[in-house]
Amino acid sequence: MSQARHATTFVYQPLQTRVIFGSGTLARLSDELERLGVRKALMLSTAGKEPQARAIALTAGDRVAGLFAGAVMHTPVGVTEAAVALARDLDVDGLVAVGGGSTTGLGKAVALRTDLPQIVIPTTYAGSEMTPILGETSGGIKTTQKSARVLPESVIYDIDLTCTLPPALSVASGMNAIAHAVEALYATDGNPVLSMMAEEGIAALARALPCIVLNTRDTDARSEALYGAWLCGMCLGAVGMALHHKLCHTLGGSFELPHAETHTIILPHAVAYNAPCAAEAMARIARALGRSDAAQGLYELAASLGAKLALRDIGMPRDAIEHAADLSVKSPYWNPRPIERGAILQLLERAWSGSRPQPNESASAHAQL
Repeated sequence: MSQARHATTFVYQPLQTRVIFGSGTLARLSDELERLGVRKALMLSTAGKEPQARAIALTAGDRVAGLFAGAVMHTPVGVTEAAVALARDLDVDGLVAVGGGSTTGLGKAVALRTDLPQIVIPTTYAGSEMTPILGETSGGIKTTQKSARVLPESVIYDIDLTCTLPPALSVASGMNAIAHAVEALYATDGNPVLSMMAEEGIAALARALPCIVLNTRDTDARSEALYGAWLCGMCLGAVGMALHHKLCHTLGGSFELPHAETHTIILPHAVAYNAPCAAEAMARIARALGRSDAAQGLYELAASLGAKLALRDIGMPRDAIEHAADLSVKSPYWNPRPIERGAILQLLERAWSGSRPQPNESASAHAQL
């Protein structure tokens, strides 16, 4: 009988965010604001979520002083500056972000500049509410930083708020969450605790998303998906990012591609690229998906859920692939396999056309085996 392997040396630093999870937990917003000592909060949302944000603000009584409904994808610095100006004009002492990754990102960017405490109320499976990571866009370039100052103090997960998320958005958001856990499995600063969380998070979402596509109001599936997204977000918040996130940040920030859909499309190809140098991670991913191959399993899961599989279908110009490859190899994130422009170009070409992922074998890849 083979024996399980355990790491003998690692560092695990749990995040200090308070999590309230369940159905009907939104009713605890006022109490949570009081616990944090927030008397006047600024609520943040996208324009599309403004009616929902206003309704949620009413549940907090006079503890919400105003609403900024200008959050957009990729957290442009100009939008952040406008939100900061409103926060100062209203003299608020806290932030409440309602929505997905765009609104959470704006909340983090405002907190970085003001040091205001944050409560995040997610309505998608983005998972960024559980990370000290902020990505901001300026001049068409998206950059990221990691700081405890942007980590929300509290997150209120209310399953009921996700039940109206349309199937296509649920799928893209869920696949985005899976990407967080995937990269945690081969991160240079990973550990056994995070690996268990990552595998469980992938498995929970892989089970839940097909049920949600069939019935968007399946509360059991919604609960499992939100649980999985929380686990995946925890993983991303505790480790460094690698090739997948570098590619998605490049494509999203430089070409204004939709965030979650970009993650969905790139993920199988990034996994195939790294597969020769991360065998244990690939085995865990495949097991969580109930498939024999990690990259093919992710591609097939996305296809079975009706997700878009090609960058060309979400607005990526064919003639921009060369430029995207150039940007992707500049200031690369740590990655288990060396970043090679030629192989990255092949990866992007496959992702652009929507073809199945391929391993992109190279001499340098085999050198690390």
